[in-house]
Amino acid sequence: MHKYARLLFTISLFTVGTVSAQNSEIYTHELKDYDKALYLYNNKQYLSAQILFDKVKATTNNSDVQGDCAYYSANAAIRLEQQDADSKMENFVRDYPSSTKQNQAYIEVAHFYFEQGKYPQALEWFDKVDENSLSAKDQERFDFQKGYSFFSAKKKKEATTYFTKVQNSKEYGSQAKYYLGFMAYEGDDYKEATKYFDEVSGEEKYKEKLSYFQADMNFKLGKFDKAIELGKAAMAKSNAIEKSELNKIIGESYFNLEKYAEAIPYLNQYKGKKGKWNNTDYYQLGYAYYKQNDFENAIAQFNKIVGGNDSVAQNAYYHLGESYLKTGKKLQALNAFKNASEMSFNEQIQEDAALNYAKVSYEIGNSYQAVPDVLNAFIQKYPKSPAKLEIENLLIDSYITSKNYQGALDLLEKNKSSNKAAYQKVAFYRGLELYTDGNYSEALKLFTKSINEPRDAKFLARATFWKAETEYVLDNFSTALITFKQFMNSAEAKNTPEFKNSNYNIAYTYFKLKEYDQAGDYFQKQIDASPKDNVRLNDSYLRLGDSRFVSAKYWPAMDAYNKAIELKSIDADYAAYQKAISYGFVARNDRKIEDLNKFLEQFPKSNYRDDVMFELGNTYIAENKTDLGLKTYDKLVAEFKNGNYSSKAILRQGLVYYNAEKDNDALAKFKKVAADYPQSPEALEAVATARLIYMDSGRVNEYAAWVKTLAFVEVTDVDLDNDTYKSAEKKYLQNETKAAIAALSSYISSFPNGIHALKANFYLAQSYFNDGLPNNAIANYEYVVGKQRSEFTEQSLARLAEIYIKKADVNNTISTLKRLETEADFPQNVTFAQANLMKTYYEQKDYSNAEIYATKVLSNPKTDAKVKADAQIIVARSAIKTNDEAKARTAYANLLSIATGELAAEALYYDAYFKNKDGKFEVSNAAVQKLTKNYSSYKYFGAKGLIVMAKNFYGLKDSFQATYILESVIKNFTAYADVIEEAKAELAKIKGEESKTNSSVQN
Repeated sequence: MHKYARLLFTISLFTVGTVSAQNSEIYTHELKDYDKALYLYNNKQYLSAQILFDKVKATTNNSDVQGDCAYYSANAAIRLEQQDADSKMENFVRDYPSSTKQNQAYIEVAHFYFEQGKYPQALEWFDKVDENSLSAKDQERFDFQKGYSFFSAKKKKEATTYFTKVQNSKEYGSQAKYYLGFMAYEGDDYKEATKYFDEVSGEEKYKEKLSYFQADMNFKLGKFDKAIELGKAAMAKSNAIEKSELNKIIGESYFNLEKYAEAIPYLNQYKGKKGKWNNTDYYQLGYAYYKQNDFENAIAQFNKIVGGNDSVAQNAYYHLGESYLKTGKKLQALNAFKNASEMSFNEQIQEDAALNYAKVSYEIGNSYQAVPDVLNAFIQKYPKSPAKLEIENLLIDSYITSKNYQGALDLLEKNKSSNKAAYQKVAFYRGLELYTDGNYSEALKLFTKSINEPRDAKFLARATFWKAETEYVLDNFSTALITFKQFMNSAEAKNTPEFKNSNYNIAYTYFKLKEYDQAGDYFQKQIDASPKDNVRLNDSYLRLGDSRFVSAKYWPAMDAYNKAIELKSIDADYAAYQKAISYGFVARNDRKIEDLNKFLEQFPKSNYRDDVMFELGNTYIAENKTDLGLKTYDKLVAEFKNGNYSSKAILRQGLVYYNAEKDNDALAKFKKVAADYPQSPEALEAVATARLIYMDSGRVNEYAAWVKTLAFVEVTDVDLDNDTYKSAEKKYLQNETKAAIAALSSYISSFPNGIHALKANFYLAQSYFNDGLPNNAIANYEYVVGKQRSEFTEQSLARLAEIYIKKADVNNTISTLKRLETEADFPQNVTFAQANLMKTYYEQKDYSNAEIYATKVLSNPKTDAKVKADAQIIVARSAIKTNDEAKARTAYANLLSIATGELAAEALYYDAYFKNKDGKFEVSNAAVQKLTKNYSSYKYFGAKGLIVMAKNFYGLKDSFQATYILESVIKNFTAYADVIEEAKAELAKIKGEESKTNSSVQN
């Protein structure tokens, strides 16, 4: 029993000893790995150390060792920037709350992040530290680093607290004082900053930085001389950014000391904040140049100030305006002064700018508002200005120079005590405008008003002339003649531009009064006085010939016609025809026949060709050359089947046969006239003459049967038909319009196919038209044009076209005008048709046809200037619509030489537009300036021209002008949406570019 027990004890001892030895061995092994890990950690081999720490932690049962391993593993994770490093450290704090390394963990992690320059992370861990458990040495390091972390986070209050704690520290004191000084400097507490900076100024490492701060502080304290001294001293030891700032400090100090020449080189060296200048920077350099009278460089700086709205900008814009004036750039000065005058930061500058704005507006015109309005606005706003009298005098003259005559007239008539001489001129010029626009009645009133203020003898004479001209246009020929004579008798008549044509105008007035001898005498005077005026010279010879012709003075008439023929003018065919006719009146039918035949050879396309052939046929018959006469009539009918003379020629043939007692041949011709030209006067005469033949030959029944086939003859009612018509016609011829309408309507109702139905319908249509009832006239005009061609066809077509144009009846307009174009004998009706077809096609956006007709109008030498201008504009606009720029350029250039009013404004706009596209910015601006000055009443093209001007200025690197003009367009021309949209797009584009170099520009 004891033996067994001893053995068991022995075994137990052995077992215990074995276990104890094993534990000691394991623990020793753990310490060895732990020490190795700690060695690797201290040697910054964090990953290897972490692996061993994690291994030891996993195998040991010792909680202290586990805590230390967790601590070092988490620290290693932080240093290795592992994603879960924070959570590892948090786990360590949570799992080992009694660890002595807990506070040290926070400190070391914070220090690590601090040394890495990761101040936000460092601050996060510094906040976890229990400051009360820190040693004195650790406390100083902690305070400085936490203070700097707050400093880097721009938490100056917190940073100040911690820096203050270590400001007397041997190790950290200098750095703390430096940062305390810097924060005071940034907070504009220069006294405090100076105190701290002085305490560290002896230390070499701070000297470079401190010299910059001290220069800046002295500048901000207004100690400019000291700032310059310190700034120059700091320059050599500063980096590029600091050098830029020092140049600014020194330059601005010189600027404030009014030493502008010294300031310029330093201000120029400033690089701006983040590479950008602001408006103040540009202003200071610009003003320095301005004070040196270097106006070009001043302009270059001032005009970079875009979108400014403060006292600096107001000053800059005012001096920019003055700089522009000094360099003769008045248009640019206008915009600068306008901008400065609209700012109220400095009232004296505002008033001076407004005065300059008013004066420059008077000199060059104003695109934004009428010059009189600008001048009036100044007087209203500054009634006590010393310049008031000067501006009032400019106001009077501005009415004329701005060509805003109606506005001027309104203002002058409100102020009865206004300058009477100005009123005389304004009334005259407004009268001319109204005359040009075709408003003759109102023009006459204005010329009369001008005459009633006879202050200036020359303007009195001119107004008298144009009053006469207006009376002439209004068909008041007797009155016009008296007024023309008054003009001729005025002392100043010879000094007016109108005098050279006065004989011509008087001649035409006599001509209209049918006083042909007097008319001829004055046409001769015109010829003698102006032999080089080819257009009037040719016309004067023609009208001289006509005057003598009508007065039965055929040889003098022929002499005048010969002169016109020699000039080879566009009316040479008319002169040749009239000359040939004249030979018949002097019993020289042989020469008449010769000249008529010569005419047919020389003028194969003349509008008088059918007249000549008819007259030639008549002359052959008169000379008993019957065969030649009949052949000539045949030729006329073949060539002009629908012409005015066809029915007459066939009737003449019938009469020739009738007189020769060739009754059957005569009847054949008469029946042809009745069949081909029913209801024409010739048809009626043919029927009447045929009746005689039938009566003479006893073939009355045959006549009756034939007449029944003619719709326009009602045999049984002939007398009633004639009597009814004659009564109605009498009312028409006596201009009793309403009575004529009633009578003619009654006739047509009673005899719809009567003998006189054609003429009655025409006269009724004319009566309706003259009575202001054009729509009522349509049916009657259509009746006329629906019949065979007659003497009334052409005029009816012209009137119908006129009515359809006013009704905007496009289809009927086009069809009627096309007929008129092809059937008209009068050139003016052809021109009328072509011009209105051109306009109608354009309005329908049929640009190809519009251009075809515009070309026809332009190729007609008889087209007057106004119609030619219309044609040129159609060609130009069509080219713009179809993107044919080359054609548009040519058309607008041609238009520019002949257009007036709005068309001239449009042509000038495109002149500027194309020059801008070609990069000719200066000449493009000149075109815009001409547009805005001379055509200010045409606001739309003025606004579009300003956009072109803005583009020009930007091309010339004048950003201020470009942006200001665009902003003004957006503000002042809200009625034109397309213009505003274009201006906004251009402004955004420019501001986008400018914002790259100017920090004040908001894109």
